[in-house]
Amino acid sequence: MKRAVAIAWLVILQGVAAAHEFWMQPDKFRYQPGEVMKLNFMVGEQFLGERWDLKKHRIIRLDHHSATSEGLIESVNSGSEGHHLEVKLANEGTHLFVLQSNNAFIELQAEEFNAYLKEDGLEDIIQYRQQTGAADKPAREYYQRNAKLLVQVGNKPTDTFGKVTGLPLEIIPLNNPYTTKLSGEIKFKVVFEGRPLPYALVKVWNRKDGRTLVQNIYTEKDGTLTTRLGNTGMWMVSCVKMVPAREAGADWQSYWASLVFGL
Repeated sequence: MKRAVAIAWLVILQGVAAAHEFWMQPDKFRYQPGEVMKLNFMVGEQFLGERWDLKKHRIIRLDHHSATSEGLIESVNSGSEGHHLEVKLANEGTHLFVLQSNNAFIELQAEEFNAYLKEDGLEDIIQYRQQTGAADKPAREYYQRNAKLLVQVGNKPTDTFGKVTGLPLEIIPLNNPYTTKLSGEIKFKVVFEGRPLPYALVKVWNRKDGRTLVQNIYTEKDGTLTTRLGNTGMWMVSCVKMVPAREAGADWQSYWASLVFGL
């Protein structure tokens, strides 16, 4: 069993990260009531990326929650020109956006798949492949994105930040990032299919002034982790969970979760 531990902050250098993260990235993180947020869906490495290609992928859920309203966003742009989404933020408070994608398929050779498992702390899958003699075999995988974004409108924080949305893999902040002081502690809970996910590797990313820092933290038995927001800029908390495929055509099913906010 993996001991829950925080590893020192690391500067991510070119070419180190193997996995492709997915996140929602707004033009800024603080707005005045009535302002329009311009939002892109991003995929990439090192908390740097390019717009997600909506001609190849499909969104099955996109929600917008505030203290006074919640609703389904029914249409987005392809992102080939302009932004994927523009939303008028009318209500003061903390706003939550939630995205869930459909399954996509990938097949990886053994060396690449094993490196990806190691990078994302999926030791149980590594062990299973070794025990079953599959460590030197390619792998077919379905993968799904589960992304959340928090922005602040006006000066009044609200409890929307902690809303449980029912994503298959979900990262839930237990403190509002927009009321957490710089260098203050903040706590998160990782939930998989409604239950706390213990001893899972979580990556906490910070992007500022062209530099990315990442911290690796394993969740506690209750699925929680604690870190400090020691820098301004854009922040992302991310996690991957993999299980045997539940549909024909692949060996594995993975769920990728992210939560983004800014200081």
